[in-house]
Amino acid sequence: MEPKSFVDSAVILLLATALAVAIFRRFGLGSVLGLLVAGIFIGPHTPGPTVTEHVEDVRHFTELGVVLLLFVIGLEMHPRRLWSLRRSMFGLGSLQILLSGGAIAVYLHLFEPRWGVDLLAGLTLALSSTAFVIQMLQEKGEIASPHGQTTFAILLMQDLAVVPLLALVPILADTGTLSSDVPIFKQVLYVVSAVTLVILTGYYLIPRVLDLMARQNNREAFLLVALAAVFAAAWAMDRAGMSMALGAFLMGVALSGSRYSLQIQAAIDPHKGLLMSLFFVAVGMSVDIGALAGDPLTFLRHVIIIVAIKIAVLYALCLAFGEGRQTATRVAFILAQGGEFGFVLFGAAKAMALIDDATFVLAIGIISFSMLITPLLVRLGDALASRMAAAPVPGDAAFPFAQAGAEHHCRALVAGYGRVGHTVGTILGSSGIPYIAFDTEQARVAEFSHQGHPVFYGDVTDLDLLVAVHIEKMDLVVLTLDDRKAALRATTLIRDLAPNTTIVARARDLDTSDALLRAGANKAFPEALEASLRLSAEALESLGVASEDTDMLMRGVRRTDYALVREEGDAKH
Repeated sequence: MEPKSFVDSAVILLLATALAVAIFRRFGLGSVLGLLVAGIFIGPHTPGPTVTEHVEDVRHFTELGVVLLLFVIGLEMHPRRLWSLRRSMFGLGSLQILLSGGAIAVYLHLFEPRWGVDLLAGLTLALSSTAFVIQMLQEKGEIASPHGQTTFAILLMQDLAVVPLLALVPILADTGTLSSDVPIFKQVLYVVSAVTLVILTGYYLIPRVLDLMARQNNREAFLLVALAAVFAAAWAMDRAGMSMALGAFLMGVALSGSRYSLQIQAAIDPHKGLLMSLFFVAVGMSVDIGALAGDPLTFLRHVIIIVAIKIAVLYALCLAFGEGRQTATRVAFILAQGGEFGFVLFGAAKAMALIDDATFVLAIGIISFSMLITPLLVRLGDALASRMAAAPVPGDAAFPFAQAGAEHHCRALVAGYGRVGHTVGTILGSSGIPYIAFDTEQARVAEFSHQGHPVFYGDVTDLDLLVAVHIEKMDLVVLTLDDRKAALRATTLIRDLAPNTTIVARARDLDTSDALLRAGANKAFPEALEASLRLSAEALESLGVASEDTDMLMRGVRRTDYALVREEGDAKH
């Protein structure tokens, strides 16, 4: 029985997902599998409380999470890095779709003697789930690893393949091209125009609007502009007959070189995470247990053979393209499931009477069940890969800041890039230490980023920003903030997220220095007092005191936490 109110549905959804995720993560099975199982139990195809009967509508809405996911990935994909993936994308990705699709079509021909339908179904089942795979790679921190980059290139090609596959459906159904009212050359023109509009808007218009929001320090409008840019790009590509996720990805790539890219990512990430969780629940709700239970052996045989075909083809192709056995194994097992675009393609085929209701339910069941077992397949792939000869994997340590111009691990973060932060950053850079810096003054960020400094717009008191930059991977954080409250909040957040990271902070006075140390800073230097000490040292040397003695005295004052100065100050009171 369906709940009577939205509140009832929300309570059931939250309780089921929270419980399932807690249990599955406790046993090391991951949150994705927990969300899928929760969806099965609260779906309309199982007894017990049901959130809604309109699963397809829920799934369409939650696909916005996939849009935001691809946008965030695009933000981390500088065009140069994307260009470096062209061989894997167009070569390996295209062959994977064709060979896997052909082999699955041959298998399906044993049950459905229509080659056109078999080929469409085979190519559709050859696609993998971008949402599942990217989410799992991000959770494991492997998006920049060799197998992560190869996997992403294949997924990107699969997203592009959705367009011709959608065009193939009406042709097989004898209803003409994708739209009988629009000539093919006009459809191509629409696609080219949409891609060009998205890229130009992302490169030129959106950064200027964000400039205005940053100058006004309007964080709410900043977020709304970013979201509007994402969904406008997705809408434009959808109107052109292409994937919404692809439009969001292109917008992300266009904004990847912007000085606002990391703050945008921090603002988008929480919304993406919520929608992605709902997407996985919606996929679980799509599994019709009753329909599949009618002939479980045939269903399981289909799943096992289709998954095995994809694993075998992917493994062989990765080896043929020069990937190591470990990488080939991980890529093959992580891409073995069906993809969310299969719901769209099989839905279109059903609407045009290419397949009947029973075939549609079976196809959706195969896709959903293969997604359900993906976390287990990934664990199996990792276990097999770990038994193979270890090979160097330089990409595993890659820091996801291609847009910062650093293809390697950033060791330091400078918070605040005024006179003190700029000095610290210059010294770090001249010493060959890769770093990244943040500031909330738009004009300052624009000035130094144009000079080639890795400075981005961002507020280090924003928890989401610190998570987005993987603060736990930093060796050092230098805080040069003028605002005492902001400095204390940033110190507390950083210490909670990165207990092993060294925090060195600038303070106005001794009181602020003590507060920063209590908040978790390793060292805090009172600016006014340090200037006084430097002036005192110069005075002593000018009066004939040896520089060695002066240096020893200054080091002693600092080593004793400025005890000499504190005692003098206390004596006056």
